[in-house]
Amino acid sequence: MIAQYLALKAQAADALLFFRMGDFYELFFDDAATAAAALDIALTKRGEHAGQPIPMCGVPAHSHEAYLARLIRAGHRVAIAEQVEDPAEAKKRGSKSVVARAITRIVTPGTVTEAGLLEPRRANWLAALVPPQALPGEGDRAQHGGGAAAPTAALAWLDLSTGAFHTTAGSLAEIKAIRAALAPAETLVPEGSDLPFTPRPTADFAAARAETLLKSRFGVATLDGWGQFSRAELAAAGALLAYVAETARAAAPLILPPRQELPGNHMAIDAATRASLELQRSHSRHSLEAAIDRTVTAAGARALAGDLAAPLTDVAAITARLDLVGWFIADPLTRAATRDALAALPDMARALARISIGRWSPRDLGQLAAGLSGALALKAAVKGPPHSLNGEGDRRNGGGGALPSLLASLLAQIGTGQIGGLVEQMARTLVDEPPIELPGAIRPGFDAALDDLRETARDGRSAIVAMESRLKAETGITALKIRHNNVLGYHIEVPAGRADPLLRPDSGFIHRQTMAGAVRFGSPELASLATRILSAADHALAAEAAHLEELRAAVLAQAHAISETAAALARIDVAAALADLAASENWCRPIVDATTAFHIEAGRHPVVELAVNKGGARFTPNDCDLSADARVWLVTGPNMAGKSTFLRQNALIAVLAQAGSYVPAASAHIGVVDRLYSRVGAADDLAEGRSTFMVEMVETAAILSGATNRSLVILDEVGRGTSTYDGLAIAWAVLEAVHDDLQCRCLFATHYHELVPLTAKLTSLASVTVKVREWKGDLVFLHQVAPGAADKSYGLAVARLAGIPAPVLTRARAILARLESRREQTGGIAAGVDSLPLFAAPTTAATTDELREKLGSIDPDNITPREALDLLADLKALAVR
Repeated sequence: MIAQYLALKAQAADALLFFRMGDFYELFFDDAATAAAALDIALTKRGEHAGQPIPMCGVPAHSHEAYLARLIRAGHRVAIAEQVEDPAEAKKRGSKSVVARAITRIVTPGTVTEAGLLEPRRANWLAALVPPQALPGEGDRAQHGGGAAAPTAALAWLDLSTGAFHTTAGSLAEIKAIRAALAPAETLVPEGSDLPFTPRPTADFAAARAETLLKSRFGVATLDGWGQFSRAELAAAGALLAYVAETARAAAPLILPPRQELPGNHMAIDAATRASLELQRSHSRHSLEAAIDRTVTAAGARALAGDLAAPLTDVAAITARLDLVGWFIADPLTRAATRDALAALPDMARALARISIGRWSPRDLGQLAAGLSGALALKAAVKGPPHSLNGEGDRRNGGGGALPSLLASLLAQIGTGQIGGLVEQMARTLVDEPPIELPGAIRPGFDAALDDLRETARDGRSAIVAMESRLKAETGITALKIRHNNVLGYHIEVPAGRADPLLRPDSGFIHRQTMAGAVRFGSPELASLATRILSAADHALAAEAAHLEELRAAVLAQAHAISETAAALARIDVAAALADLAASENWCRPIVDATTAFHIEAGRHPVVELAVNKGGARFTPNDCDLSADARVWLVTGPNMAGKSTFLRQNALIAVLAQAGSYVPAASAHIGVVDRLYSRVGAADDLAEGRSTFMVEMVETAAILSGATNRSLVILDEVGRGTSTYDGLAIAWAVLEAVHDDLQCRCLFATHYHELVPLTAKLTSLASVTVKVREWKGDLVFLHQVAPGAADKSYGLAVARLAGIPAPVLTRARAILARLESRREQTGGIAAGVDSLPLFAAPTTAATTDELREKLGSIDPDNITPREALDLLADLKALAVR
């Protein structure tokens, strides 16, 4: 057995080997130690190899998926070695023969298909990235499609749980941004690449081989019907197919024809911007996706996540989505009925994938049957008379108006091909709720021969009950039972103390087994009856399995039509969910066009507003108008006033609008944003040896080199991570570059008030501030953005709110006063710093003067207890200096 294990382990390479041993999957040697630590299970020993005990651990086969999920989440690959032979056959070869085993599949983070290992509302992408100059030497031109020049980089991505398959090409920066949007579970790259992903043999990325593989996989003579694929795209797609073939082994997972995504069809958003804006659930539990997701199906949730990850840039496509959302907003009854109908439908895309790959159950077929039937009913109701869905009233547009173009095309996409006939076939064949395992999946009356076999089996079981009653009467043993197990089959069991009469040679019973408290017997009559029952049951199971295989073949023949139906339902779910959100939260329809306008009236932050509302408060809306004569806003104001929230909310409104959603504002006019950049917040990257300031500069450099005049750029406190003058100089130069060179729409927040005078020099720069008020020593944040500039940063006031000790604040005030005094006297903040007594003790006279000044400023009749305590602390600090 260990020799067999080692041979299979050699095939599994770096994957942990789940070795099937009866009712367990067992792991040995180093795999056992790794798995035991990852799963927190016992590490034991079993037998010896080369004179040493063999480490071993195991997990029950019936619950192995939970353990498998933990290993996959921990980043491990797992090879599954199954018993591919009946143990009885192995015994025929000799008592020491080992049951044949083989690796049936290798499970990796990107190739998971089991429902228990997947998050229902998230896609599970497997990606392949081809960086520049990474292709094997095959010349510089594509192998098909007219010989177009190869692009610099490419990405292909595939979700085996639904079959969705895509490719794209572009610069390495663009490809990395798309990969960041997808957040794939696993990314393949050619060996030797410096990218930190899963290396694969360079031969898998050969474009010519990949093209042949694609044509063979989809049974076509040319790929031109799906797009003009570059060599790099072919290489990435071929690497995916090779990896799937290696991990799936004999299984044939569902893979839809590749869909080529052309560059520029989606808003480009790099990884840093995605993290800064918290667009996706993978970035934060307070993400935009989590805040607005009201979809009622898992497929709809996956589609919404894709929309937010890759907003559109095509005005017509955006308008079509907005039209559909508006259609649902205008008729709340139809919207509610549609959402109710969708909520009752199963996840057909993933059920279809399980059926195609061979890891399916009768319940998957039942889910497809229910889903397709429900889809056809929904299609008929939406296309029907005005009251088909909601039962009353007229449909919008004066009653019975034309459907939006997108909805009409989606309805046409539902139930194409032979779906209607397939639904009827499944309804005739399957019971209403098929079980996970046979028997009982085939509807009574569908197959007369199957019904006869079932009847025979039932009659036989009735005969067993009758025989038991008769034997009790004949033997006088009331405790006699006829039982069944997998070892003895049907047998007679009596208590050990009553077994003697049945043990006599002339009793007609055959002794089978003696246990501590019971004795088991057989009889010729029972054997004959058991043979008849088991034969009927076995034939019935075989008949059911044959009918299910027929259904499976019929389903796979309509796989493309089923996938199209599932995708249409997901898109309808997204539109209805966004309509429900917009109606309940008072969101408006944005105007999205090809201009460079960016005018938001009374905009709100979609995530922060929900949190504020839950707390019983009200979010303060603000306008933003990045018009031609003020396309760059210089935003000043103290920390905690809401600058970052204001910056982010406008970026999120742009994302929502181009994803096809209504937006949280009174009105919005947005010219299509081709690229979105956000440099908000501070973080270091210790693994890469980058300080906070270095990370900030790298991200700023990416903006300056990548943004265009159609981009939207969000910059917050550029230059804060270095010395004052260095930071001010960098911020000044970056602001000028954004204004003069990029000429894009930009929100530029800063604490460098020295930049405000640039509004007189830069013609398209406007200065705004987030307003605050000081009231009785407290700082009141108004969260209102208004023209002008902040008079100061209020840093000490914010420090006080944060709980900085009073002596430290007092010392800071003294230092600040001296710094500001020297700046006024010399014209520079650094002038005279050498004479500033930061570390020397102040003179007694100076302390006395400060005490007098502090005491003279106190108004005992207008002071709160808290302020009195703070003053005492301040006075004590002055006195002890």
